Amino acid sequence: MPLVLVILGRQGSGKGTQAALLSKRYGVVHISTGDMLRASVAAGTELGLRAKAVIDAGNLVGDDIMIGIVDERLSADDIGVHGVVLDGFPRTTAQADALAEILGQSGPDLAINLDVPIAEVTERMLARGRDDDTEEAISRRLELYEAETAPLLAWFETRGCLAVVDGLGTEGEVLARISAAIDALP
Repeated sequence: MPLVLVILGRQGSGKGTQAALLSKRYGVVHISTGDMLRASVAAGTELGLRAKAVIDAGNLVGDDIMIGIVDERLSADDIGVHGVVLDGFPRTTAQADALAEILGQSGPDLAINLDVPIAEVTERMLARGRDDDTEEAISRRLELYEAETAPLLAWFETRGCLAVVDGLGTEGEVLARISAAIDALP
């Protein structure tokens, strides 16, 4: 069975950057939920059309649609051959339960939590200069993340597949720490 990784961390922790580097290093397919949503919408799949209607109405895509889109994508041949690093999924324990069901008994091999202090991720997001990255909006998103993710980290920890990795340092230093956790897998 190919490698199945989940990358977690606060917004601004470097998840996308590290997922892309892991994809190159281990040959796994990097999948971000945002990319999956856009691909499903572009392909006009049933789930994509449902997601588009929700997004167009200005709402967040719910677990049912996200789980369906992830299930659809994980059944693709490239995942079965190369494995995957999931970036942005699961975000809740309900999504984690669904992921375990989709993957069957194997479940994810490892969930990597990039641990970066709130002050640092706030600074990083403010430095990006995006319109929606105001201090107030960032604070709200981080509060929501903390509320949803603490139970998710516990979910992975009870299954013995959580690695907490220091997310401070250069991209290469963080990648080396993550790689050490992956390479230590049985």
